[in-house]
Amino acid sequence: MRRPPLAKLSKLWGDLLASLWFIPGLITMGAIALAIVLVEVDEQTDEVIQETWPSLFGTGPEGARSMLSAIATSLITVTGVAFSITIVTLSLASSQYSSRVLRTFLRDRLNQIVLGGLTGIFAYCLVVLRTIRSESGPSFAAPLAVSGAFLLSLVGVGLLIAFIHHIAVSIQASHLLAAIGAELIGVIDELFPDEQEDGCDAPVENDVLAESSGRKWHSVVARATGYIQRIDEAALLHFAVSHDTVVRMECGVGEFLIEGMSLASLCGNCEADDRITDELNAIYALSRERTVEQDPAFGIRQITDIANRALSPGVNDTTTALTSINYLTAVLVRLACRSLGSRHRDSGGKLRVIFCSPTFEDLVCQSFDPIRQNAAGNVAVLEELLRALEIIARATTSQRRLCLYEHAAATAEVVERTVASPRDRAILEAARLRLARLRDEMDGHRETKGAAWR
Repeated sequence: MRRPPLAKLSKLWGDLLASLWFIPGLITMGAIALAIVLVEVDEQTDEVIQETWPSLFGTGPEGARSMLSAIATSLITVTGVAFSITIVTLSLASSQYSSRVLRTFLRDRLNQIVLGGLTGIFAYCLVVLRTIRSESGPSFAAPLAVSGAFLLSLVGVGLLIAFIHHIAVSIQASHLLAAIGAELIGVIDELFPDEQEDGCDAPVENDVLAESSGRKWHSVVARATGYIQRIDEAALLHFAVSHDTVVRMECGVGEFLIEGMSLASLCGNCEADDRITDELNAIYALSRERTVEQDPAFGIRQITDIANRALSPGVNDTTTALTSINYLTAVLVRLACRSLGSRHRDSGGKLRVIFCSPTFEDLVCQSFDPIRQNAAGNVAVLEELLRALEIIARATTSQRRLCLYEHAAATAEVVERTVASPRDRAILEAARLRLARLRDEMDGHRETKGAAWR
């Protein structure tokens, strides 16, 4: 029995939540339903309400129509202003930070709730307005529904104030980086929940690889072009077991696929016919852009993009670059002693799937290489990079520290090449020596009397 394409369903659900119409549309439909319910209640209790509370609900049809018209007109104007502010904010974020951060703004729940609330109140007023009768037959002023419109208009004013405050806060670099960092740490906790005592990645299982090394591999091509957003790992394992084969992924989450390019390889006698190709392609969810849900490297790319934009000559915002390094440090500290899992999945003692997944070293390189390459001569950023490496080194163990020391050496090379001031070199030399002493203390090496940057 073929498993449903959960990866594509998850992608669809993520796209809906990231849109500016799905949640606002649900809120608008809820407001319309509320209007219909209150109007029906008014139809049954109109005379009783007006006799019992004439001062509170005694508005006539003309007054009710005027109030609803004023509220609807005001709310549609405010809604237009809110959408304009949103578009301006997206444009500013794209030009000042990176176009890859726009998804963070689109997924912002408060923005979606405000837009949905304002359009919902407008729709509510229109539904109630068309039920007001005064010309022919018995008059009907829908007192409960009109009172509800009045209360909702006050809610709309509150939403507008909250929206303006939220936009003013969310456009700040520190707030944006905190939001990306929090989302990324949540993804890390979900993808890599287990801690490993030695703090290193799972070793390569040479025995299980040897089992498949002598077999023939059949390539399965991709049916579409785009970035791999999600992979249903359970479905992939089920596919390998049901076809009694070994699946070797040729591309991992976040990589770009081209139609006709090798998606995966099958080991054994399983031929890559059209049915097999379609079934395997259904396990992958492709899109025009990357997302962070199964791709922590993309979250890191968002932060490094902000840092690199801040370090560009046209912006020259060192503080934002330092804040970016701080959040990258928090993310890597979270990863430092987490098990990133084995790249191999077995079932019944047999190797079934060989995954493409990043290692800790890969994520460190993606975090610090782009920033170091653009930080030539910037003493504050280079010092913060060395401090970040020291913090991460304290959080992990010797095997993963090797890559951190390599990054420290690369940073030292940038200092040697681009920093001329003796005073600035002394500051960076002190940071380098702290990391060297930490290496000696934690890894048991003898203290290295390395030459200072002169």
